Amino acid sequence: MAEDRQNSGKKQKLSMLLLRIAAVILLLVGLILVFNRQISGLVVKQNSQSALKGLTAEQVVKNQRQKATYDFSQVKEIDLAQAARSRVRHTAGAVGAMAIPSVKLYLPVMLGLSDDSLSTGGATMRADQKMGKGNYPLAGHYMTEKGILFSPLEDVKLGAKVYLTDLKQVYVYQINYKKVVNPYAVWLVNQTKQPMVTLITCADGGRNRWALRGKLVKRERASDKKLEMFKLR
Repeated sequence: MAEDRQNSGKKQKLSMLLLRIAAVILLLVGLILVFNRQISGLVVKQNSQSALKGLTAEQVVKNQRQKATYDFSQVKEIDLAQAARSRVRHTAGAVGAMAIPSVKLYLPVMLGLSDDSLSTGGATMRADQKMGKGNYPLAGHYMTEKGILFSPLEDVKLGAKVYLTDLKQVYVYQINYKKVVNPYAVWLVNQTKQPMVTLITCADGGRNRWALRGKLVKRERASDKKLEMFKLR
């Protein structure tokens, strides 16, 4: 009889423990669902900072030799799982940095349109593009968490300066075009004779695209002083 009561007590304790564990798991899942966007934004911000910090000209040259994909149709909407995968794998290669001080945008320039690249910074859209030569198009995700990835582009004004660097040169562009276009405006990615930068992100909840363009107005040697604006340290 005593042994039966003892076994029954153990079963009750085990049941209570399992219920508590299940409750904790449900609570954690609920918190993740409620704060999914905020957590995703935090992880993406960490991805960007990690790719920027300590970036060197030698690493840029090495990353430029990597293989990359440029199939925009394969790009997926960013979520917490993708942001976390990119954070763990560190597979995205930075080939430079960009800064738009007027809207406090500081991001790595990533090679190709992989999900890892787009979970980290602005992504190159053609295999042959070079800073300071012709059209240099970059795509980036619009995050509902303001200030992350390309979401600040919505607030960029005509005349604002965009700075790009491959850590050897700094290229200064001035925005002279800003419009909402449809998703099929592929001409924005095409090569041009005039040196310019093209920045593309989502608008209207993903139905359209923000397209910004700036003409090259100056190029300078990437001195330590000039590179300070990119927040590489």
